[in-house]
Amino acid sequence: MERVSTAGGRWFLHRVSNDDPSTNRDYTMPSVSYGSWITTRRSELDEIERAHAAIGGTGRGRRYATLQINRAYVLLLASQFQGYCRDLYTESVVFLVPRLTPLSFQASVRELLTQNLQLKRSNAQPGSIGADFGRFGIDFWTEVKANDPRNEAGAMQLEELNRWRNAIAHQDFPSQAVLHLRHVRVWRNVCQRLARSFDEVMRHHLQNLTGSPPW
Repeated sequence: MERVSTAGGRWFLHRVSNDDPSTNRDYTMPSVSYGSWITTRRSELDEIERAHAAIGGTGRGRRYATLQINRAYVLLLASQFQGYCRDLYTESVVFLVPRLTPLSFQASVRELLTQNLQLKRSNAQPGSIGADFGRFGIDFWTEVKANDPRNEAGAMQLEELNRWRNAIAHQDFPSQAVLHLRHVRVWRNVCQRLARSFDEVMRHHLQNLTGSPPW
């Protein structure tokens, strides 16, 4: 479990384990984007979980209602993760440009880094994420998978999440496919793990480029 706090104008990340308190540690907060991911964005996703739990009964009406909530959950999860990716990208641009570019060229470089982003016009799937973050001169998914070996499978699960997102948005569902709450929870865990890795990978990359930690 991760939670955040602020002190002296800085963010701090706290990892808390009820199973093994000896592993509890405080970390200097990563990016503002990640702080929002595990606070504001997490809270909105939790609201869907609570709505699901609030539906009682065992009849057909409940099954239909939970199906609609599951679909809404998928759409919200995909959009919140895409929002996080866009935020992290923007935060990286804001940090990098003034440190590597003369003042007279900063506006032009910033425009080059932010125009025609795939994350602004398509889903946050591995291809679009890798293409956009690749503008920073990084083999993004290679680094993300090296950061956590589980991200190899996570990339494929992210693709699956986005296939369901598109199916729901366009009302074009896979044949014989059934969407259960457990599926969405798996995808949410995947997004959490990827979000953390994205943050760490970009922190290391930007620090290597500039010699200063970005967050």
